[in-house]
Amino acid sequence: MTRRLPVVLMWHMHQPQYRDALTGEYVLPWTYLHALKDYSDMAAHLEENPAARAVVNFTPVLLEQLQEYAQRVANHLRSGAPVRDRVLATLTEAPLPAAAEPRLELLRALLRAHRTHLVERFEGFAEVARIAESLASPERVAWASDQMLWDLATWYHLAWLGETVRRADPRAQDLIRQGRGFAPAQRRKLLGLVAEVLGGIVPRYRALANDGRVELSVTPYGHPILPLLYDFGAAREAQPDASLPRHSGYPGGDDRATWHMAEAIRVFTDTFGFAPTGCWPSEGAVSDDALALIDRFGLRWAATSCNVLRNSVAAERDATVHRDAPYRMPGQQLTCFFRHDGLSDAIGFEYSTWHGDDASAHFAQEVAKLAEQYEHDPGRVLLIALDGENAWEHYPFNGYYFLRGLYAALAAHPRIELTTLSGYLQRDPGTVPLRHVVAGSWVHGTLATWIGDPAKNAGWDLLCEAKHAFDRVVVEGSLDEAQAAAAERQLALCESSDWFWWFGDYNPADAVSQFDRLYRRQLTNLYRLLKLEPPAALAQPLSGGGGSAEHGGTMRRANAG
Repeated sequence: MTRRLPVVLMWHMHQPQYRDALTGEYVLPWTYLHALKDYSDMAAHLEENPAARAVVNFTPVLLEQLQEYAQRVANHLRSGAPVRDRVLATLTEAPLPAAAEPRLELLRALLRAHRTHLVERFEGFAEVARIAESLASPERVAWASDQMLWDLATWYHLAWLGETVRRADPRAQDLIRQGRGFAPAQRRKLLGLVAEVLGGIVPRYRALANDGRVELSVTPYGHPILPLLYDFGAAREAQPDASLPRHSGYPGGDDRATWHMAEAIRVFTDTFGFAPTGCWPSEGAVSDDALALIDRFGLRWAATSCNVLRNSVAAERDATVHRDAPYRMPGQQLTCFFRHDGLSDAIGFEYSTWHGDDASAHFAQEVAKLAEQYEHDPGRVLLIALDGENAWEHYPFNGYYFLRGLYAALAAHPRIELTTLSGYLQRDPGTVPLRHVVAGSWVHGTLATWIGDPAKNAGWDLLCEAKHAFDRVVVEGSLDEAQAAAAERQLALCESSDWFWWFGDYNPADAVSQFDRLYRRQLTNLYRLLKLEPPAALAQPLSGGGGSAEHGGTMRRANAG
């Protein structure tokens, strides 16, 4: 028989915490919007094809937000409780803001969608969006009527529905046919659909896992860059001339890394009813310390980029890069997998411009070539790992035809075996020894995306100062147990990789500004939870701006973070 190449598709689902810890308001809507559009579609494609297999990685802070959103919408429909998200609230009977500034902010928020694939795809959305854009200024926003805003909001949510949801649900189809003049009862009907989708995300993935069709894995709780928590100098392992923050290192970073792992496993287990067996470290960022931590928690595998492997092997004299093979560090039980960067990035960045059927067929052909190349080497496993949410906005029909064709082509190919990483490990495969990992991430095998730029380093310095303040208050014992726990959780949110990702002038200006404000808001809330006055520096932007955005949309992160 022809040996089949084990192939693992791993989708990383991640959003940072957008909720203000003090007000309870969600400042940005991306968590529930990605749930409607991407988490729902990704589950549907797996449900549709019984032969499909995948690893789906969830960050715990995302799981908490998904469940909170689902509960809030359910409570609103049952008792009228506020949903506490200004964008989602446009589907309720809550009054729209009357003052010019918040009204303009809401109008602009309802225009943040991919122009081609989300706005212009629908004639009704494109029409009302053109009207809204003509009024999107402080001088003209007063002319934006409530009905126009409600119509814009209804179309916004219809466009953000998953392709599989919109095609199957008659409520969405009826509203699309109507086109305008949406009444409160119709918006409530759409909100009911939103509630069903949000409430179904976690149960659907749990069911897929229980059926053995999906392996669920986890990321450290707040999505921190583990190597940098341990040592800022880790950035210089791959880039010796990297600029570092003023502070010599993150205070107590080893304890914080341990907290993030422990809390991740707790939240994941509470959510799904079983413990995770694998970990995609935040941004695929690993180091010797980070892998040792994951191993200590008993996880069976961790995954990152082949760029990290190349750097690590290059540091070993006379060593050879064994691509698409599992590795193991000395004295550890943890198996390390390294994604195929070229094929992963083809999905994330290239195939969106292809016809979906052509792209999935081409991908299967490329994988089949590797299967033929590895036919006499049973130790190979192909890992395709990338972001499971942001890429699809750039595909026609939210990647519907590509993803459907991808699972079908891979599952049916005689040289390919779709599996999961734990499924592969059950065969007790051999591993290649790796003495040392050069600290890096999935982005070029370095940590430069999160440290080194002046704005990124300034962000780290603000975080270090906040951590010193946190430590002083803890030592003083001025907080009770509940207050201390709330402050520690807020600290974890401030330690997320996302804030440092966006700092810098190479990202879209709108996204840089939004995340800059949100990061400083999270730090400000940490000081207030500590009962301290926030420093004046938190009132000043960290970044001087950014590049131009392709559209005002969902802030497309690169696709494996």
